[in-house]
Amino acid sequence: MEWREIVELKGKNALITGGGRGIGRAISLALAEKGANVAVHFHKNAEAADLTTKNIIDKGLKAEKIQADVRDFSQVLSMIKTLKKSWGSIQILVNNAGLSGIHSSLLEIEEDEWREVLDVNLTGVFNCSRASFLEFRKDLKKIVNISSIAGKMGGTIGCHYAASKAGVIGMTFALAQELAPDVWVNAIAPGPVDTGFLSPEKKEILSRATPFGRIARPEEIAHTALYLLENDYVSGEVIDVNAGRYMD
Repeated sequence: MEWREIVELKGKNALITGGGRGIGRAISLALAEKGANVAVHFHKNAEAADLTTKNIIDKGLKAEKIQADVRDFSQVLSMIKTLKKSWGSIQILVNNAGLSGIHSSLLEIEEDEWREVLDVNLTGVFNCSRASFLEFRKDLKKIVNISSIAGKMGGTIGCHYAASKAGVIGMTFALAQELAPDVWVNAIAPGPVDTGFLSPEKKEILSRATPFGRIARPEEIAHTALYLLENDYVSGEVIDVNAGRYMD
């Protein structure tokens, strides 16, 4: 294989799950800045996906929003087949869609909430990875999974969230081995990120718990995703982006 200093992203087709807001939006826009075409997946928030898609199209690039419940493999496969008809292929998959649940205490988390968090955060990654590989086996090259610091040290959001994100790390390792040398599979484990959903009080608490005195910006996670997508000798890695809050 010919060595390249940086993998060219211009002209590549990328699918970003949960790409309309937060970390997913930042990754979508960062890829567009590199010249990639972006499929912005959403489940319920069509307005956010519309805005992100418009921002990309305004840059003169190809983008479209696409809907699916990542918990349902049949919906995911239909989404992937729709992309295949309109785009022909995708080379990049970023599994970002996720949720945190309502409760954090073991005694408060009911079975339905446990299943929902695991289904979205873990089964969703499996469904999107499997469907993408089924349809784009010869084209798919890079998978980046968004895990969390909670998948390594438990976090404060709840055992369901921590278990789902730890599962994403394990799946990343397994797929990196199984799909090599044709597909590069990596993960990012961010610490707390300022996606606009934290209360000022919670943001202050999390900032004080971080050695740098602040939480991450979505664009900093997106920058890490670009590094993984542009490098052809990194696979099976989980990159921590938490400013020294947790080190292993």
